[in-house]
Amino acid sequence: MAGFRDLVLVGRVVKPQGRRGEVAVLPLSDRPERFPTLRRAYIPAPDGTAREVRVRSCRPHKGRFVLGIEGVSSIEEAEKLRDLELRIAEDQLATLPAGSFYHYQLAGLRVEDEGGGEIGVVDEVMETGAEARVLVVRGEGGETLLPFVSDFVKAVDLARGRIVASRPEYVVAD
Repeated sequence: MAGFRDLVLVGRVVKPQGRRGEVAVLPLSDRPERFPTLRRAYIPAPDGTAREVRVRSCRPHKGRFVLGIEGVSSIEEAEKLRDLELRIAEDQLATLPAGSFYHYQLAGLRVEDEGGGEIGVVDEVMETGAEARVLVVRGEGGETLLPFVSDFVKAVDLARGRIVASRPEYVVAD
């Protein structure tokens, strides 16, 4: 099995829920509808590898999902899962339409301007509440916020690990 960090983050266990060992999970996915059909996920093992857990039940509850995990049947056992990330294997992801990308695919990509000059590396993909996401790019010039829209992002080349983008021009108000 690959390392835990090589898997795709989909949620975090918030707390035990009820007395039968269920756990409340905060979805950290743009596709929370995956949870009712989730049958297996991975949590971190002490050595940094991934440990598979089987999901026996799932129900929505107050913006979260309550999961029943096989082998977890008490509050004490559920408490051991508190704050753990839930991840899935890449092959469990839905296929996206052309030109769409999962956040984890963009993190770590080199960002270059159209002339091949380095802007930096994608540190994270920020959700702003607006239609466009923003790439947080860190490089020698500091932090650059790059809207993930065609006016700025000209090409995403996952195979070569890079994004070609127009450098944003900032106007500083007095």
